[in-house]
Amino acid sequence: MTAGTSRMWSRTSRRALAFTVALAGACATGLVGTAPVAVAADIRSQQWYLDAMHAEEIWKKTTGEGITVAVIDTGVNSSTPSLKGKVLNGLDASDAKGDATDDYSGHGTTMAELIAGTGKGGGLKGLAPGAKILPLRISDTKLQNKESVNAHDAEEAIRFAADSDARIISMSFASEFMTQQEIDAVKYAESKGKLFFAGVGNKAKKGNKPQYPANYPEVVGVAATDRDGRVADYSQHGDFVDIAAPGSDIPGWCDTTFTRYCGGNGTSSATALASASAALIWSAHPDWTANQVLRVMFESAARPEGSKEGTLSNYLGHGIVRPNAHINRGLGKPGDPNLSPLTNKRTSAATPAGSAAPSSPPSSQASKDEPVHDAAAAGASKKTADGGSQTGLILGGAAVVAVLAGVVFVVVRRRHTA
Repeated sequence: MTAGTSRMWSRTSRRALAFTVALAGACATGLVGTAPVAVAADIRSQQWYLDAMHAEEIWKKTTGEGITVAVIDTGVNSSTPSLKGKVLNGLDASDAKGDATDDYSGHGTTMAELIAGTGKGGGLKGLAPGAKILPLRISDTKLQNKESVNAHDAEEAIRFAADSDARIISMSFASEFMTQQEIDAVKYAESKGKLFFAGVGNKAKKGNKPQYPANYPEVVGVAATDRDGRVADYSQHGDFVDIAAPGSDIPGWCDTTFTRYCGGNGTSSATALASASAALIWSAHPDWTANQVLRVMFESAARPEGSKEGTLSNYLGHGIVRPNAHINRGLGKPGDPNLSPLTNKRTSAATPAGSAAPSSPPSSQASKDEPVHDAAAAGASKKTADGGSQTGLILGGAAVVAVLAGVVFVVVRRRHTA
């Protein structure tokens, strides 16, 4: 292990003081597995976080238009009513049967809809419905056990995203293991000016081991919160948490039949919502760099009550995302375009990553039990429940079901969406 990579294992330089914040929330194992949620008009009523984040107010100014988000996941079904015309030509890095639009579990399609779904046909309405999706398919352990796959698919997908017009990379997958190839790919993405979000994992009660890529210094680690603005008890914690977003009670596709939605919990959804939040802010400020977008997200996030500015929480990081606080209330300053708010180091990308128009055509196919308070910033309720209550997540969170412990890397690495 080189001196350069040893920094991956600890992010203490990014923590002035760690706060212990809210760890109350229902334990969950994944996106699917709970009671089915009716498709059609009723699904919008299940998307509590959109109201909590004041999405309707945000959409009056921006919907994420001009921004492409690369979704590294199980594939994205471009034929669902909510995603028609939204999915670009991507890459199947897995080398398994099918292509980037063949979603083998329904997870990737859910992430894409949470980010950019139009809500048509009774589908999920994305937080950034004006954004486009670049699908990058990789394998999980189950697929690896069925087919011969590319052992370096994650690294290949990250590099593909780095070379694309996508400005944001959203990866709701994780592994307890790292590789030099992945480290190099992540650094390459940063050098290309990309903003990379990944779930910190859903195994807080099962060892709470750091997950990758969320634990790399250049990647924004996203934790999950519940309707009351408390960190979900499944959401992993540590100095690898940079920000939080709604992750509990988030609807998603039950399976590959794409006929019904189920309720679910996880940092995966939180990652998707954090990515969508970034898309909204970047769309409003297309000339900003990834560093400036992320700095504004950090400065406008809802922080634990009583926490001091400049300090971070091992449970919420900088706080719960709330794009409305910046877009409609002006909170957060972009600052130095070339200074990373993650590492406090200079970055080489001085210009915005990607272009305003997509290059590819759409594809056919405080205490831990204390809620975060933010009365003034939220402009609604004093209670900022990042999770689901409309008063709680007034802060505008970005929920993303955390993807959990990873897939096989040849024989030693496993990856999956917990």
